Amino acid sequence: MAAICAAGWRQTVEGRISEEYQRKNIEFWYNHARVCNDIQKGAYTHIALAGSNVAGVIGGGMTGSDTAEIFVLYVDETYRYKGIGTLLLDALTKEHRKNGASRQCVSVEEDNQYGIPFYESRGFLCQGRETLTETGEQHVSLRYARSLK
Repeated sequence: MAAICAAGWRQTVEGRISEEYQRKNIEFWYNHARVCNDIQKGAYTHIALAGSNVAGVIGGGMTGSDTAEIFVLYVDETYRYKGIGTLLLDALTKEHRKNGASRQCVSVEEDNQYGIPFYESRGFLCQGRETLTETGEQHVSLRYARSLK
């Protein structure tokens, strides 16, 4: 799972954020110990298997009384465009609805040509953009949301 998340995240920022920042971010968020800990805390909620291989992962939770957030969604590039992302999103959305969510949100890196079309085709609308500056690196995150009613 850590490798899928690291590779997927790297693809979303490639060419826009320095290699050094990419390495540091991956070491912080997607190291094996951190991912194991985050699984135990419920940050990763569903995985998709293809045989014995992890094909994709999604995580999210409630961030308000009626608002849910998708924290992470990555599909191994070997398994992309085979419906795995949709299955993962559907499973998480079902859980969000069960927990009372009427709105689902996600942040997507600007120019993410995997995430943006995926979310837009599933009814997410861009709500705005935020310029993020982390350790001297600047990048833009787009905020998407959709109604679950």
